[in-house]
Amino acid sequence: MTGVSLTFAPLLGWPLIVAGGALAVVLVALALWRGLPGWALRGAALAVLLAALSGPALQREQTEPLSDIVLLLDDRSASQTLSDRAGQTDAAIAALGRQIAALPNTELRRITVPDGADNGGTRIGAALAEALAAEPRARVAGALVVSDGQVHDADLTPDLPAPLQLLLTGHAADWDRRLLIETAPAFGIIGEETAIRLRIEDMGAVPASAGRTADLSIAIDGGAPRTYQVTVGKELELPLTLEHGGQNVVQFSLAPLTGELTTRNNDAVVQINGVRDRLRVLLVSGQPHAGERTWRNLLKSDAGVDLVHFTILRPPEKQDGTPVSELSLIAFPTQELFIDKIDEFDLIIFDRYGERGILPASYFSNIRRYVEDGGAVLVAAGPEYATVESLWQTDLAPVLPARPTGRVLSEPFVPRPTELGLRHPVTAGLPGAPAPEGQDDAAGQHWGRWLRQIELANPSGEVVMNGARGAPLLVLSRAGKGRVALLASDQAWLWDRGYEGGGPQLELLRRIAHWEMKEPELEEEALYAEVEPGSLALTVVRRTMAETAAPAIVTLPDGTTAELPLTETAPGRFTARWVAPEPGLYRLTEGDLERVVALGPASPREYEQTIASAEPLAPAIAASTGGVTRLEEGIPTIRPVRAGRPSAGRGWVGITPRAATATVDLRVTPLLPAWAWALIAALLSVAAWMVEGRGRKTA
Repeated sequence: MTGVSLTFAPLLGWPLIVAGGALAVVLVALALWRGLPGWALRGAALAVLLAALSGPALQREQTEPLSDIVLLLDDRSASQTLSDRAGQTDAAIAALGRQIAALPNTELRRITVPDGADNGGTRIGAALAEALAAEPRARVAGALVVSDGQVHDADLTPDLPAPLQLLLTGHAADWDRRLLIETAPAFGIIGEETAIRLRIEDMGAVPASAGRTADLSIAIDGGAPRTYQVTVGKELELPLTLEHGGQNVVQFSLAPLTGELTTRNNDAVVQINGVRDRLRVLLVSGQPHAGERTWRNLLKSDAGVDLVHFTILRPPEKQDGTPVSELSLIAFPTQELFIDKIDEFDLIIFDRYGERGILPASYFSNIRRYVEDGGAVLVAAGPEYATVESLWQTDLAPVLPARPTGRVLSEPFVPRPTELGLRHPVTAGLPGAPAPEGQDDAAGQHWGRWLRQIELANPSGEVVMNGARGAPLLVLSRAGKGRVALLASDQAWLWDRGYEGGGPQLELLRRIAHWEMKEPELEEEALYAEVEPGSLALTVVRRTMAETAAPAIVTLPDGTTAELPLTETAPGRFTARWVAPEPGLYRLTEGDLERVVALGPASPREYEQTIASAEPLAPAIAASTGGVTRLEEGIPTIRPVRAGRPSAGRGWVGITPRAATATVDLRVTPLLPAWAWALIAALLSVAAWMVEGRGRKTA
């Protein structure tokens, strides 16, 4: 198609040409006022000169029509896999593609929209904006979106120059039930109740058979679930008591019902970090010594420790007949501490304590019962432990992990972890640790020496450190439900003072106390996972005292399993890195150990709202004069409609042809050559002069 138009390319600026035109008008008016007969010819000559200065030219354009572009967005997010939506989508995409291909001068741009990254949901708004930016707006005749309508970035939908048509998948009879966590704490106090608020919602065309109650199961750390019957649609507040420190994974599950769209939103996972409110410690010191102040400073420096401390000041050789009740400034509540309230303590420490008759024998029986019921005792033994005043001679002996031989080894020695200690979490990886006795220390590391040790025999627990002459120095054991640690020296304070370089006294004693508190990170046999932030990758860690570890079994959310061989990366630590295929709840198993790990949300964003709905895109559809068509009623036909007319009806949707063109050739030709303009102006001027000259002769 060819078109001709008049264009101007002025030799001077338009302001100068306008000024020249004004001057020409004044001159012509002056000639007319003076009665000159050639005023019209003079005006015509000036007009020709002004026209020449404006540079008139003929512009010839040759154009070709451009095809219209239709955007077809194919929603392939997770919610589109529910029911028969994938089949509906496939059929609609194929049929629409054939119809658009049959339209004259029309092109199709298909955009597939997957799940958004990082649980971002369906990002149709962003996909539509990106597709529109890649095409000339003047050619876009419409946008067709095949989706369930559950768009999570509807606010990013751009203003369209043509109708936006939503072809809705799903069915009007769809319904679903979901579990929604309203509030959940990130931390909880061990042994105290914490509350989780949740709600169970029904969505869509809920049948009467679904009922108004639901069976809710709660499991902690993959343990046996407990089931409760709860009311649907009512906000619930469930009390929960954490039993251990560290991460507690709480899983909530709804019993599935027939006809639900999906059960993926029937589960929810809450990860709560269990912390102790305060660690209550009872420190019982015997004869005063240099290390007593170290113990007190260590425990008092921790704001999370409630310390009760008493010291037996009376030396054994002092026998002056003074009654025991008069040996203290105040009456010490021994019965209250060791009988009435002993179970309130998390840890009892005996520091160089010798049995001198201050505490009745029945008290030690109660302490033994306290340990067997789950309590913890730490014995820091001094020379008293090797005498008749030893705790070994009391009713506490059955739970102590080693008996004294009666010898005190008064000689310098370097504490060393044993082969077992290299694997035990209490002593594994202590900074600056030397090699076990008899092994070369390639790194040349060593701790400061201690100067005294009580010789032990027949250890019944795990010997994790040796001392003088290779004798057991630190023995850890279990007694009933409780735990006991025996440190066969009162010289740990030398590390605190920096003697010969010192050593990790604070870290060692902290680990001992936390192991006795049954903290998960210090359990000898443990299975857990370290999740990489922002990804679905995790590192499975198996800690064991054994030389080998069997493969870990991972159970996926869909019930399938995967086997992960574990590789030893440090003594007693076996690991494997694995990338999960999708977010969800994963169960790790190795032997009798189990661990539940949540990767991403247990119920992804795609399953929060599962009922097909046009509501999120309704404002954008209305602004573009588009419409909504349910695919369950049939695939609509595509019709061209004029801009501003209704673009959707029963069984059809419209696109707006844009009639866009592209210029393929452009030629500009001056209206007249410069010499022609000059000649015409000159002729008009001569004619005016002749007319005026002839008029003067006549006069």
